[in-house]
Amino acid sequence: MAMAACGRSAFTLRSKMFLFAAFYLLSLSACFAKSPNIVFVLTDDQDTEVGGQIPIEKIRNLVGKEGITFQNMFVSSPLCCPSRSSIVTGKYVHNHHAANNSLNGGCSSDSWQKEQEPTAFPVHLKKAGYNTMFAGKYLNQYGTKPAGGVAHVPPGWDEWIGLVGNSKYYNYDLSINGKLESHGNNYERDYFTNYINNKAEKFLSKQTADSPFFMMLATPACHQPFTPADPYVNNFADHQAPRNGSFNVKAKNKHWLIQQAIVPMPDNSITFIDNAFRNRWRTLLSVDDMMENLYNMLKQKDMLDDTYIFFSSDNGYHLGQFGLPYDKRQLYEFDVRVPLMIRGPGIKAGQITQENAMNIDLGPTFIALSGQQVPSYMDGQPLIPVWSAEPNRTRGSFRSELLVEHYGEHNPSVAGCPQYNNEGMYNCDPNCVCEDSWNNTFSCVRSDRPPHVYKYCIMKDNVNFVEAYELTGDRHEFENIATTGDPTLMASLKDDLMRLESCSGTLCHSP
Repeated sequence: MAMAACGRSAFTLRSKMFLFAAFYLLSLSACFAKSPNIVFVLTDDQDTEVGGQIPIEKIRNLVGKEGITFQNMFVSSPLCCPSRSSIVTGKYVHNHHAANNSLNGGCSSDSWQKEQEPTAFPVHLKKAGYNTMFAGKYLNQYGTKPAGGVAHVPPGWDEWIGLVGNSKYYNYDLSINGKLESHGNNYERDYFTNYINNKAEKFLSKQTADSPFFMMLATPACHQPFTPADPYVNNFADHQAPRNGSFNVKAKNKHWLIQQAIVPMPDNSITFIDNAFRNRWRTLLSVDDMMENLYNMLKQKDMLDDTYIFFSSDNGYHLGQFGLPYDKRQLYEFDVRVPLMIRGPGIKAGQITQENAMNIDLGPTFIALSGQQVPSYMDGQPLIPVWSAEPNRTRGSFRSELLVEHYGEHNPSVAGCPQYNNEGMYNCDPNCVCEDSWNNTFSCVRSDRPPHVYKYCIMKDNVNFVEAYELTGDRHEFENIATTGDPTLMASLKDDLMRLESCSGTLCHSP
């Protein structure tokens, strides 16, 4: 029996948000003979600020319009491995210690595997009786020899199809339940998004109504090298990257790395940006097809009404903002905002919420839906109160503040860019515009203080440079008010940041 038919009274319950969740879960147990199924589709580097959601029309219709769309979804770090580690553990970066994409930075390191994976959300779902499957990109260093090779299968997964290393579309290696499988460049057999789709079909075909399942599908789209599927190589030929907002704008009063960007950008950077923009959109069309296929298969198996479908991304992206050609790793909205759409039992269709959600909330939400108590060591909190709340609730009731952290990757020298030798730079383009550096290390608090929304960031550099923005009137973060804003306000925001930087578990929840 679908929750949609028997739990709607939770929507009108007038109580605190966690009573909403408790009542909702009691309704779930009354309506289901088993816990609900869960499907989680995770894209890679999909933004919301430079048009990243436009090409996924099927996902917006089948998930967003039939469920709830979060317009304020944020990541704990604007980088793949730290963000994915937060998704898996339900923790902020300072608590799971995967600081960046390197093994030395904690990404799938031996200590991470021993300390974090045994208490991650898949383990809890397995304990709750779920059949579990993972397919796609896990962590950037996963499967490499220094990280234990393909034999390492994280606990909690019945079926494991893990990409070795970073996102690829062809010529990749996989761990298939601990065994190496290598792929080439044949479209029909190897295109990675389609391969994930095929594996998901096989997994779904084996599922029955006797026990619940959890399936996480982590696609390479729309990460570099931006390789589209054969049928879509010519789509969007007349499109170019958006020229609005901070595109090709010289940054003012911002941290050192941003000031090194070349503005106006050279022609070769503009050409690269437009090509990347089109190909990123093209790769997402295959994800759109995959979601449609999963939706139809669930419907055919009469499982759709008993299944939650989550769609999100690990971090945002920029293409020319403040003269930075392409990447993520920055504190600005274009890199820390991601999509989040959820449909499922008891979620009223067509909801759009302004509540602040985070990637650290996904694991706790999955655990809560399985009928278990969320562990106290998780920094996130279940999103159930948001979709089951009464209308017109004050924004910020769920989360009024959140933390974003980044630990800059860097090399001692950069080939072809002698001006940066010994500066500690990383990921530099042919024009020597670098996207990361040792002093691109920061922590930010984003705080709702109605009617305003503020962001306050401290760089961990030689001068502890501060950036602060009032986002309601300055969405593109042009005006740094760190030295011009109300001193009392700035001090209060700094106090909030200091508290969040050392928080753990329920102490990370909004006061």
